[in-house]
Amino acid sequence: MSNDLSLGFSPCPNDTFIFYALVHGRIAMGDLVFREPLLEDVEKLNLWALAANLDVTKLSCHALGHVLDEYCVLSAGSALGRGCGPLLVARTDSETVQLTGKRIAIPGRLTTAALLLQMFLPERCELVEMRFDLIMDAICKGEVDAGVIIHESRFTYRERGLVCLQDLGEWWEKSFGLPIPLGCIVARRSLGETKIRAIDRAIRDSVDYAFRHPDRCLPYIRSKSQEMEEAVVKNHIGLYVNDFSKDLGTEGWAAIAAFLEKGRSAGILPACSRPISID
Repeated sequence: MSNDLSLGFSPCPNDTFIFYALVHGRIAMGDLVFREPLLEDVEKLNLWALAANLDVTKLSCHALGHVLDEYCVLSAGSALGRGCGPLLVARTDSETVQLTGKRIAIPGRLTTAALLLQMFLPERCELVEMRFDLIMDAICKGEVDAGVIIHESRFTYRERGLVCLQDLGEWWEKSFGLPIPLGCIVARRSLGETKIRAIDRAIRDSVDYAFRHPDRCLPYIRSKSQEMEEAVVKNHIGLYVNDFSKDLGTEGWAAIAAFLEKGRSAGILPACSRPISID
């Protein structure tokens, strides 16, 4: 195995904010060397994780439930919190009472949004996979009856004349009393404990740098973002990057564990005896 590490994360503002300092050499990393990062939609990262393509990667907490034999969760870099979950939205003239049998767009089958929807709406409906930034258009055109939106779409769906049928993160929080774990950073277990802990420290230092120097990160963040409006970018970071991104802490680890357990209980995630963190 090469000594340099492959790295993947999404082009969304929360991830580029978190990884700016690491990617641009603004922090000390000791012997760690990362290749040029691969920035892709989270569902592509999820699928790559299933194939164990990367050493370190962002993925959805839904996908995490399928890859624990190969990967462990790092304490730094996660997207987890309150008031930041996916939204189930529809057109203003959509039927809001009965969704059974309806076509509902999801931003990928392995996304946390998809698993939350299946927990919230266990009755049968047709799930239509599409890239997250295409979902609102599909709803507006009547190609689907509703959709689960994530990322920047949370801030712009009203401008498209859409209404929120259910805040799925709020449903999770009220149902289980924990913050919603959306995504996390994982490392290949085969890297070994010493290197994994060094990677975790580097990501935490990168987060700390971004919080100290947010304006230095902004040009890079906006160059990768789907949404270029500065206010939307800053709102996105404010919503998804928080103290849990620095360190999951007791509550953060508990939220991820509960999410995986509920997914297994629902028959959606496979059974797994491996711990979430490094052995």
